[in-house]
Amino acid sequence: MKGIFSAIVFSSMFVLAGNFTLTSSDLGGQLTKKQEFNGFGCNGKNVSPELSWSGVPKGTKSFAITVYDPDAPTGSGWWHWIAVNIPANATSIPAGASGKSMPKGTLETVNDFGSMGFGGACPPKGDKPHRYIFTVYALDVDKLPVKASTKPPVVGYQINAHAISKASIVSYYGR
Repeated sequence: MKGIFSAIVFSSMFVLAGNFTLTSSDLGGQLTKKQEFNGFGCNGKNVSPELSWSGVPKGTKSFAITVYDPDAPTGSGWWHWIAVNIPANATSIPAGASGKSMPKGTLETVNDFGSMGFGGACPPKGDKPHRYIFTVYALDVDKLPVKASTKPPVVGYQINAHAISKASIVSYYGR
């Protein structure tokens, strides 16, 4: 199935909110071993991708980034990365920044792997390719009332409660 899927051309989908746009020099229609998790049955490099955004909405006081897999066989999807309290003057995150060189003040919270920071793609072997939705949110507060240990649904609730706008890139990955 992987070979058949690879033959189909997918381009990244950009969800725009006004002029708010998310781009990446690392992400295409399909993720690579570079963005695959290392653990949980996967043996990728687990490197967070480069992300850049522009057209920031008026009133933005901070940003949040999430990576979510709605196709995970859990009944509720899988949170791969949540970073909040990214300063309003930030316009990008370099590749490999998770856990190392995020903008000062950024808080990376626990993901569904049970670790902090970026957890790459790791769909079950033989399952259909999963969608990985990379989203940047423009928020109306400087800091969200969450801790590093706050569970993803609660962080997601806080993000959505304070979102002015969001922009996303969807990439696929199968094993």
